[in-house]
Amino acid sequence: MKKISLFFPGLILISFIQSDIQKGIASYYGNSLHGHRTYSGEKYHKDSLTAAHRTLSMGTMVKVTNLKNDSVVIVKINDRMGSTKRIIDLSMAAAKKLNFVRAGLATVTLEKIEK
Repeated sequence: MKKISLFFPGLILISFIQSDIQKGIASYYGNSLHGHRTYSGEKYHKDSLTAAHRTLSMGTMVKVTNLKNDSVVIVKINDRMGSTKRIIDLSMAAAKKLNFVRAGLATVTLEKIEK
């Protein structure tokens, strides 16, 4: 989140918090990757609430919202993605919570959770 301050001469100072929200396409890891090491060194477990992202720091907690059905899940970033048009790759458990396993892809928003 970023604190934004605006000053208008002769008026007042306005401050507000702006969230870092990203919107894009999410996918999920297939079962074949279960047990493989992630970028963070942890083993990928299909039943954990984890994800891969291109730039977010390892350990970052992210709120993911499926825009089609408004379902929400919070995941921990523990892996990196290759170059792709998707913004996040989720664990199987996270994809199930967002109800898009059958579809394979979902339009989502990502919001970094500040500690």
